[in-house]
Amino acid sequence: MLNFFKKSKNSAKDLFANEKKAGRPKFHSLKVSDIRRETADCVSVAFDVPAELSEDYRFSPGQYLTLETEIAGEKVRRSYSLCSSPFDGELRVAIKQVEGGKFSTWANSDLIVGCEMQVMSPDGKFTAKIDGAQKHNYVAFAAGSGITPIYSILKSVLEEEPNSSFTLFYGNKTSKSVIFKEQIEALKNTYMNRLEVHHVLSREDQGSDLLKGRIDALKCSDFSQRFFDIKEVSGYFLCGPEAMINDVSSKLQDLGAEKSTIHFELFTSPTDALAGKTKVEKKSTGSKVDSKLTVILDGDETHFDLSADGDSVLDAALDAGADVPYACKGAVCCTCRAKVLEGEVEMDMNYALEDDEVADGYVLTCQSHPRSEKVVISFDD
Repeated sequence: MLNFFKKSKNSAKDLFANEKKAGRPKFHSLKVSDIRRETADCVSVAFDVPAELSEDYRFSPGQYLTLETEIAGEKVRRSYSLCSSPFDGELRVAIKQVEGGKFSTWANSDLIVGCEMQVMSPDGKFTAKIDGAQKHNYVAFAAGSGITPIYSILKSVLEEEPNSSFTLFYGNKTSKSVIFKEQIEALKNTYMNRLEVHHVLSREDQGSDLLKGRIDALKCSDFSQRFFDIKEVSGYFLCGPEAMINDVSSKLQDLGAEKSTIHFELFTSPTDALAGKTKVEKKSTGSKVDSKLTVILDGDETHFDLSADGDSVLDAALDAGADVPYACKGAVCCTCRAKVLEGEVEMDMNYALEDDEVADGYVLTCQSHPRSEKVVISFDD
């Protein structure tokens, strides 16, 4: 069994803080060790991690892997959340097939055990540190494949925080489309006094109007009156469609939840509906400048010119030959995070960096454009 996780002794205030790993995430070639059919359109995939890479692939519950493979002669890169708990001793992601999805279709139909692919070491900030000495009440809202990182988190909490409880609201179309259905039921039987699960189905009648339809603001309000007390919840985890995240997050705050306790993850880039939630503060005077960029990666420097209204810093760096890390290119995953050492850049969007990180000079390079004649950015800081 792989010993991915070291037990934490963090205080309650550090519960949701991110555990910084040494160095930036890097790709390694890993072999697929197991493929499990979870639903008709979802598989979970486990990877064999050689002993010499075990430290690289330690992860916190809720983090993700970025996978890269060649499909029909094209390199395709996608990120998928880990569904395994660090205490499971395996590295496993769930991949739900989406219409027109090149990677997800391939994974659900053609991927086989023994196949090797490039797997980036774990990353992501949608996570919780586990403290076995603490007592917390958690509430999670998931829909569809949004269950994946939350499943990792709840398993970790139940196993390693014996005094904590977890309430899950999980939305799907029908009972047949519930990912990890049997596993969640088994957890309920094991932790019957600490885990509460409510399935919300949009196309199947369970005999209760409360549990029929989609998870939205109204249902969130009803759930808070019946199943949990806002004042007693330590943290909320939201993962699923953007509309659900918007509705539930806003309603929880209306009901009195502190914004700092609400944590969400998007699987795709947000639409304009969420644009108002970006933490970017525009500092540019509006002038258009041509900049000389320096990107530092593993101590090496790459120099190139970039127009203020041209490509993002990330794309320009890739074109210049720098092997800078990235995954979603949509301001969501934080893989391309780097620090501005000199000059000024402006981000189009930011749904991953915290306010204190932005204040310290960190940016998402996939969203950044130069706003000074010289810019130096480091991926090593």
